[in-house]
Amino acid sequence: MKNDILNRFLSYVAIDTQSDDNSSTMPSTEKQFNLLRKLHDELKGWGLQDVSIDENGYVMATLPANTSRKAPVIGFVAHVDTAPDMSGADVKPQIIENYNGTPITLNKELNLHLSQTDFPELKDYLGQTLIVTDGTTLLGADDKAGVTEIMAAVEYLVKHPEIEHGTLKIGFTPDEEIGRGVDKFDVAKFGADFAYTMDGGGIGELEYENFNAAGGKVFIQGRNIHPGYAKNKMMNAILMAMEFNALLPVNERPEFTQDYEGFFHLIRMEGSVEKASIQYIIRDHDKTKFEQKKALFLQCADFMNKRYGQNTFIPEVKDQYFNMKQMVEPVYHIVETARKAMVELGIEPKVVPIRGGTDGARLSYMGLPCPNIFAGGHNFHGKYEYVPLESIEKAVLVF
Repeated sequence: MKNDILNRFLSYVAIDTQSDDNSSTMPSTEKQFNLLRKLHDELKGWGLQDVSIDENGYVMATLPANTSRKAPVIGFVAHVDTAPDMSGADVKPQIIENYNGTPITLNKELNLHLSQTDFPELKDYLGQTLIVTDGTTLLGADDKAGVTEIMAAVEYLVKHPEIEHGTLKIGFTPDEEIGRGVDKFDVAKFGADFAYTMDGGGIGELEYENFNAAGGKVFIQGRNIHPGYAKNKMMNAILMAMEFNALLPVNERPEFTQDYEGFFHLIRMEGSVEKASIQYIIRDHDKTKFEQKKALFLQCADFMNKRYGQNTFIPEVKDQYFNMKQMVEPVYHIVETARKAMVELGIEPKVVPIRGGTDGARLSYMGLPCPNIFAGGHNFHGKYEYVPLESIEKAVLVF
């Protein structure tokens, strides 16, 4: 089973599914269909019912109950897209067997190494098999580890009908990484009483709280003048963007926050002297603090407009998702069910807040309570991403 899981994961990460937040289509990139259609065909080949893929990229399927005992209809969801932050094309995973704690060379030419000095959680995986990058792309464990876990578990249940289970609903989504994963998800068609996303971090993580999230953008109109004659005339949009960023609290950046602390994260800056744009993600678990952060963002733009002239700074703030806590707490037994499953498997449950978001956050507000179960990966969205194979195996068993 271990080799089957590894081969399945490697086959999925080989497919480029990067989403694009500058696209207005659904899915945002046509290439996501390459994996979505593969999943659709695999589920159909196993004989699942109601297998479908629609024009928006949603794959859904039903594994019927094989017991007469009354049981809730449970859904499992994962997303196929990888983050725009780094290329997901031509991924070349490296397999590190029996990890011994020494630094792992990701790329000798680029002098890139994965070490416990920088990533101390690696010490938890001594003796295990680590799947890492080659230092030129992300890995795609977010969330192809989750996709692998769901598919491996479904295949196992199909091949072992002696294992009793209720009706299970399977769902795969595009565009989660750009906040649009369930924009057109049909909860009624999915038909689950509740669900779990397989989209968490390290082994044992179980989450029913997440950030409230918004995206912030600012367009800055500068004034380009020949630098030799620029005194009292030039307005350098790049420097003005930097000045805007300096107004936001330094201690509320991701690199200085943890646990329930929110942040402003500058994710993109583009432009020239004449015009520039900057883009942020704004996050906080606490709804009041979240609203305060959004208000501060707009106040900074107002301040800059008073300094440089009206409409020099044009801000835009758009909500993306909200903390699922208030939607899950009334049915907290679904968190307890997952926690008990982990305990029975000898996994220490870590009920922690997500310092991010999942499709489950928005699904919870759409009437489908949906906590998040670990998928096993670390260092998502970049070249230092890795996942222990044993963590993927354990997640399959939790399913």
